[in-house]
Amino acid sequence: MHPAFTVVFFTTATGAGYGLLALLGVLGGLGFIATDFWFGLIGMGLALGLIGAGLLSSTGHLGRPERAWRAFSQWRSSWLSREGVSSVLTFIPAGLFGIGWVLFGRTGGWVAIAGLLAAIGAVVTVCTTGMIYASLKPIAQWHSRYTLPAYLIFAAMTGSVLLNALLQGFGTGSKAVLALSLLATLLGWGWKLATWRYNDRLEIPSNANTATGLLGGTVRSLEWPHTEENYLLKEMGFRIARKHATKLRRITQALAFALPALLLVVTFVLPWSVAAMFSVLAAVVQYNGMLVERWLFFAEAKHTVTLYYGR
Repeated sequence: MHPAFTVVFFTTATGAGYGLLALLGVLGGLGFIATDFWFGLIGMGLALGLIGAGLLSSTGHLGRPERAWRAFSQWRSSWLSREGVSSVLTFIPAGLFGIGWVLFGRTGGWVAIAGLLAAIGAVVTVCTTGMIYASLKPIAQWHSRYTLPAYLIFAAMTGSVLLNALLQGFGTGSKAVLALSLLATLLGWGWKLATWRYNDRLEIPSNANTATGLLGGTVRSLEWPHTEENYLLKEMGFRIARKHATKLRRITQALAFALPALLLVVTFVLPWSVAAMFSVLAAVVQYNGMLVERWLFFAEAKHTVTLYYGR
């Protein structure tokens, strides 16, 4: 599949934003995070800013962005529509939670309820995003048991690393949050390796024989339908060289998982000023690594429509 940057940025930014929002809603609502004006303002601003920027960027991949609102009407049958509806609905309790925290200086009572509802909305929205890809049967690399959990794990991973960076930056670092971010990073690494292993061994169930129903012998085209690149080949027949994919996988492992995990481990024994710097560095490095991971997620996927073109 063609890895359009708008979609790559969208899935990375919203995943981190919703992960951070869910953690702020739960931990803030339950009183595990101190009610500080600047922390609430920056934390909620970062979470909602990432979500908003990601959602806006996703419209850049549409042929007619001004018609994006019509997607909301298909929520009964479309995961894309459900994602749009859930993302908009999540802004309501998230906004109330932010107002209660920042303007009223409280995270208990109705503000805590709003935070918990925002966290639930964030998880539901990430699930709908994952199901957009997991439900696509023509793309075997996505239509597997690994896709939906990956979206949830990566959201929790990037969100927890961001939260740890915020806490360390404000001098209120929590060993529990630091441990959570480290464990989430290691879990994400393991899940990504398992996904790659599954995809590398995957046998595509469709071929020219099954597509035509001519199961005797080997079916081949005498003449291909196009001699030049067309829209389908550009969007769904994108190919990446194996050597490039191998190099990008190594970059993904280094930036998204290995280096952040190392920085987080070191943070346990560092003084506050250095720990804060390392925590912020871990979040920045990991975010860039996830951009590479998302690019590969699209680039390595193969749509069965390419069978028609001899690929």
